[in-house]
Amino acid sequence: MPRYVRLGELPHKHHTQFRQSNGSLYTEQLFSTRGFSGPMSTMYHINQPTEVSGWEDKGSVAPRYLDDEPLRHRHLKTARMKPHGDFVSGRITLMGNQDVTWSQALVADQFQGFYKNADGDECLFIHDGEGTMESMFGTIDFHPGDYLVIPRGTIFRLNFNSFPVRMIAVVSFGPIEIPRRYRNEFGQLLEHAPYSERDIRPPSELITHDSRKPNDVLIRARNRHTLYHYPYHPFDVIGWDGYVFPFAFSIHDFSPITGKLHMPPPIHQTFQGNGFVVCSFCPRMLDYHPHAIAVPYAHSNVDSDEVLYYCNDKFGSRKGIEEGSITLHPLGIPHGPQPGAVEASLGATKTEELAVMVDTFHPFKLTKDALEIEDPDYWKSWQTKTT
Repeated sequence: MPRYVRLGELPHKHHTQFRQSNGSLYTEQLFSTRGFSGPMSTMYHINQPTEVSGWEDKGSVAPRYLDDEPLRHRHLKTARMKPHGDFVSGRITLMGNQDVTWSQALVADQFQGFYKNADGDECLFIHDGEGTMESMFGTIDFHPGDYLVIPRGTIFRLNFNSFPVRMIAVVSFGPIEIPRRYRNEFGQLLEHAPYSERDIRPPSELITHDSRKPNDVLIRARNRHTLYHYPYHPFDVIGWDGYVFPFAFSIHDFSPITGKLHMPPPIHQTFQGNGFVVCSFCPRMLDYHPHAIAVPYAHSNVDSDEVLYYCNDKFGSRKGIEEGSITLHPLGIPHGPQPGAVEASLGATKTEELAVMVDTFHPFKLTKDALEIEDPDYWKSWQTKTT
């Protein structure tokens, strides 16, 4: 993150005595990335974060991928999914690789307890829900269209105002960051970036819980869930500061970059990870050259898989797509506008499309759950119909 944030009470200097009203010391904890050389934050606990009452093994959550699937374009219809589980148990992993996993959820219930993902950073896209994310760093209100980016190791939970809620969970096994080309050498977002620091919403309020009552934290690590029992409330932080924290960013605050002729997908990039990118396709003015073709040209996928989640059905280059559809255009074969889409787009001046895209540089493997919601005839949609 390119910005420094502080909340709550802090001592004047790191690693110095900082005492509670009863005279005991607060416990200082360094929340660091890449050892001690990456971004980091420092927090101060009422209790010792190392103290636990016990733990329970809850078993493996490793995705089971299909290794021998033939190469073809795919269309997954998430509208076929049924409301199920909470924001953790309701996740259905549809695809993944060594860098990132994509899970879909139609959340039906409130999560009980707290959650920590120690395997990877989380990028949660809230399609149509709203509520509050509580965390050890403080609270963030979220709304439809928000990305919630949560660093690995963060204890948090989502409280939804109503159900069901459509949600994407992209879990990255490396850091999720703002694209380097949007930042200067100091980390500040540049003028040509499609969003600014004002659009990034860190925790706004730190609520400290001084309670010695049992609480449970479900921890994902090494593709397993372990339930840890704590004798105190995990949100016992009295203050913190630094460069590592969860934040929200609304897809509606993304300012599309447009041009005289069609602009390539990198202009939609929102976040970057190791081996993948996250992009936002938003309503925008279309190309203004008098002979411009507004829909994307055909593209030969030779080095990346492209996955697109459609937040609405307003896509000029695609027929048969519905809100909640996912298309997977894998590396190895080209994709592009379906027959008739180019001609139909001529003269268009704007698009109302809204979508989230993940491009990977290693192939995605699908799960059996993905095949259960697949439209098996999608690959035929490029066939030219003859009379």
